[in-house]
Amino acid sequence: MPWIDVPCLASHLLAILARRVCADWQRKYGHPIHALETFVDCERFKGTCYQAANWVRLGSTQGRTRNDRNHHLRASVKDVYLYPLIQGFRRELCTC
Repeated sequence: MPWIDVPCLASHLLAILARRVCADWQRKYGHPIHALETFVDCERFKGTCYQAANWVRLGSTQGRTRNDRNHHLRASVKDVYLYPLIQGFRRELCTC
């Protein structure tokens, strides 16, 4: 769309969405979220916009689904990206 002129559009949109999901989650469930996670299908995408927006690539999935109890279902391998929303998010996620 030639009329859109936003530098670093993907990073800009990811930042807006991160703020929005945080506010929506807090309003609906009454507690904050500390990190966002996403999966990128390696066969179709490179995850460039997540890398440019400082998301951290954690690794790749094994190409299984959560319903694959018998190791028969195959799915595409996906890269896992994480975006911490607060400093010390690991500590917050590990407290019981």
